[in-house]
Amino acid sequence: MKTYILASSTEWPINAFLKRRAKLPGDWVIVTTSNDLKCHMFNVEEANHGIPDYIFFPHWSWPVAESVLAYNCVAFHMTDLPFGRGGSPLQNLIERGHDTTKITAFRMTEELDAGPIYCKTEMSLDGAAHEIYDRAAEISMDLMAHIVANEPVPAPQEGISTSFQRRRPEQSVLPFGATPGWIYNHIRMLDADGYPRAFLEWNDYLFEFRDAKLTGEEVNARVRISVRRPS
Repeated sequence: MKTYILASSTEWPINAFLKRRAKLPGDWVIVTTSNDLKCHMFNVEEANHGIPDYIFFPHWSWPVAESVLAYNCVAFHMTDLPFGRGGSPLQNLIERGHDTTKITAFRMTEELDAGPIYCKTEMSLDGAAHEIYDRAAEISMDLMAHIVANEPVPAPQEGISTSFQRRRPEQSVLPFGATPGWIYNHIRMLDADGYPRAFLEWNDYLFEFRDAKLTGEEVNARVRISVRRPS
């Protein structure tokens, strides 16, 4: 029987996987930390059996060792690669005015987001970040199921590559002088657990924004107000 590993540092892909597990063939192992992955791969190699046919990384926060990359490691990126290699693809896309994107499944290599491509699927960027990540997780599962069923040969990336920079926490501050549409996009693109929310600082207080709605020229959002911690 074929074996697979699902490696995810967030809950969105795991939740999507668990909903479909009964329909997926083979044996599956879920790992959620780099140490879990390292230990599992060590045990596999020591036992000299059960080598995974694919290791899927739908959302991963750590570097992957060269010894692991020797296997069929598949990552999922929220751009139409080779466009938009690098960090914070969702936020970079929305800031650039994109309404749609593609989820790209590709074989991982030592060069970031540069490996050959298995398949791609269109995806809307409508809604708050947590809704988009849920959507991306479901689409990643579609691509994962396709790869498991068909074992396609990945093709080299084509076209001119462009790169995104990973966002820094201080970039979450609400921009002054922005239009209501820009403010709405700024709030929604940061509205997900594990990400710094859109914020403002005033005197000793921190204002964090979520659940934004845009109606005409008006933005409504929930605000959490807390006392700022000394820096």
